[in-house]
Amino acid sequence: MNKSEMVEHIAKQADISKAAATRALDAVVGGVKTTLKKSGSVTIVGFGTFAVTKRAARTGRNPRTGAAIKIKAAKVPKFKPGKALKDSLK
Repeated sequence: MNKSEMVEHIAKQADISKAAATRALDAVVGGVKTTLKKSGSVTIVGFGTFAVTKRAARTGRNPRTGAAIKIKAAKVPKFKPGKALKDSLK
């Protein structure tokens, strides 16, 4: 499902216009991004938790030459599904 399909689904389920559904989806995504930038976490009960984790610096390999390269430490977003979401897939 891509963004336009998600907007269409939200509009149909909530009985609102596609424009309002787009604004709602953008607001949710923006809120998650803003919170993660501040190194916070976002928990949506029944769905899951978005959080920021630190990935340590490490040594990798250039696939073309095989030479060792240093990969910098980074902050990466993670998603941990909630129990209700996991159970819905069984």
